[in-house]
Amino acid sequence: MSNASQSPLSPLPAPDRPEVAARLRDALLGASFTADGLLELLGAPAYAALARSETVPALRATRGDTPLEMLVRLFLLQQPVPHARVADVLPVDACLTTGWLKHAGADELAATVDVRPYGGPGGEDWFIVSDLGCAVGGAGGIGSRDEGVVLGVGGASMTLAGITVRTPVGAALDLGTGSGIQALHAARHATRVTATDLNPRALHITGLTLALSGAPAADLREGSLFTPVRDDETYDLIVSNPPFVISPGARLTYRDGGMGGDDLCRTLVQEAGERLNEGGFAQFLGNWQHVEGEDWQDRLRSWVPRGCDAWIVQREVQDVNQYAELWLRDAGDHEGDAAQYQARYDAWLDEFEARKVKAVGFGWITLRRTGAAVPSLTVEEWPHPVEQPLGDTIRAHFDRLDHLRGHDDAALLEGHFRLAAEVVQEQVGLPGAEDPEHVVLRQNRGMRRATRVDTVGAGFAGVCDGTMSAGRILDAIAQLIGEDPVLLRDRTPAQIRLLVEQGFLDPVR
Repeated sequence: MSNASQSPLSPLPAPDRPEVAARLRDALLGASFTADGLLELLGAPAYAALARSETVPALRATRGDTPLEMLVRLFLLQQPVPHARVADVLPVDACLTTGWLKHAGADELAATVDVRPYGGPGGEDWFIVSDLGCAVGGAGGIGSRDEGVVLGVGGASMTLAGITVRTPVGAALDLGTGSGIQALHAARHATRVTATDLNPRALHITGLTLALSGAPAADLREGSLFTPVRDDETYDLIVSNPPFVISPGARLTYRDGGMGGDDLCRTLVQEAGERLNEGGFAQFLGNWQHVEGEDWQDRLRSWVPRGCDAWIVQREVQDVNQYAELWLRDAGDHEGDAAQYQARYDAWLDEFEARKVKAVGFGWITLRRTGAAVPSLTVEEWPHPVEQPLGDTIRAHFDRLDHLRGHDDAALLEGHFRLAAEVVQEQVGLPGAEDPEHVVLRQNRGMRRATRVDTVGAGFAGVCDGTMSAGRILDAIAQLIGEDPVLLRDRTPAQIRLLVEQGFLDPVR
């Protein structure tokens, strides 16, 4: 694995000068170098192009001489800028002394790191620091083949930030912090944040991200997985966007885990349980193997540590060829020597063949430490669009599980329920038919699920406004359809439980 002293990457700004970071932050904000400012300057098409590593539209949009245009060229597009022009906007001498800027020719300056404006969930103006060429578009930029490179905000980072449960906590742990985006989010609602990474350069950059964003400093520790964590330390929240790529070897620190197959993700999940406080959440992104002769859901259930509820969602599956091609392109191997590309492709397929892997899944893993005698394990495939952020949806999922676990069928029928917001009913059948073939309830928020129900289930859900108990509603439905109310009470709780578990009905507590 890489070491900062061995890395060919450029020197980084000094991490121990927070007063300079504060002055630089004020200057950037003063020039509207923010997420909203960028969108207004570039326009949506050029702004979106940056996320695809396409810089030409942004270059065309920054041909003027305003302070904001200059800062975009300097920090996002890596263009040298005249010294005098920079001095009009930034504290140049301090930035040169501490290494945020460097000389580029006789009268021009260049940035030493990428700085990407990032809007926080509460309207905060944050800045994500990363290596040159890696602030936008993931790993497609300059330096992506260097082992120790630290990327900026990519799709995976945004996904994890969106699914994380955001309740106030005492202690949070960000494993494999990278550029520090998860630690930055955690600093909003955690009293103490610990961030770890195997790559010391990533820890350095995380410190810069926090300082430039005006966030409290984190406890930065070097090491792999839970190695930097003391035996007596536990947390209320653990998050990780680990180097989960299943690859032959560990060529690229930012993505390759260095363990065989999906062992890194498995180890991360299995070891998280004992590090969680009661009621605490651990949330990860991951890849997992689909192995011949093995149920992928059973494979993931076997990862869940004792004493934890789990909700695992598979969002995507790729066959081994697609998967290898994706990550070869990620490293830019497709643009290099054709023979080397073929050799690396072969090595990837050899690895999968040896392990009898036919496909690779990607998704989210959420654990919650529980004292329940029988933890709940939900493993499902949901490739459909969802509404981010999902943190509240995920927290509510586990709250509903607690409610269902604490209520037998008799208690369930005594309870009151309310139809969740923005649930609609769809009737499916032949045109002109008197009765629908089936009824579908559909969510327009959160997971955006759809579930098929019978007429009793649809009628029950439609009446749930929290005023009547479930049993009384069923008795009224029984009278309307001419069914024995006792039989209806006996057969309906299973359907009510499913509607509650999937978020169509909320218990009234």
